[in-house]
Amino acid sequence: MLGIIDYNMGNLASVYNACLKFTKDVKIVKEPDEIKNLDKLILPGVGAYKDAMEHLESSGLKDEIINFANSKKPLLGICLGMQLLFESSEEFGYTKGLSLIEGQVVKFDKNRMEEDLKIPHMGWNRIINKQNPIFKDLKNPYLYFVHSYHAKTKDEYVIGETTYGYTFVSAVNKNNIFGFQPHPEKSHNNGLKILENFINL
Repeated sequence: MLGIIDYNMGNLASVYNACLKFTKDVKIVKEPDEIKNLDKLILPGVGAYKDAMEHLESSGLKDEIINFANSKKPLLGICLGMQLLFESSEEFGYTKGLSLIEGQVVKFDKNRMEEDLKIPHMGWNRIINKQNPIFKDLKNPYLYFVHSYHAKTKDEYVIGETTYGYTFVSAVNKNNIFGFQPHPEKSHNNGLKILENFINL
């Protein structure tokens, strides 16, 4: 059974409907005690890091997501969900994350970018990917991005990078934990293939 975490941070229906193309064993999860019985977990999200962490903590979902990750079952974070996997974010001040992957989330550095590039980074862009099971049958795919912040982490966890003014981390993998800064559920066939690959892990 695949669970998709509902923590009031958007894009839930599109992720759910995309996953239904590959498995009927998928459900929306709102309660912490539902997580332990799942085989795979997706943490989606659109919105503010601080609000997301506050909701995960107040609902009790935070501890169960960490327990799930530690159980070695596959976990996928998408967009804000990926950012929450890291130790902290500087969005609206310092906020501590789930600390499942070493690293921080920082705002795009305008000083390193051309003047005509706008923040947020929005639209289609390419991921230059390393070989990894979640990229099965894909090579440097174009995916859909909407974000103003990006992760900084150890090279050993980076499986994809994207350039927008400068090169930033757009996909990560640490053991059973995966993260994508773009939205696979909004990225047509390339994105659907990523979700299919995750479901088939």
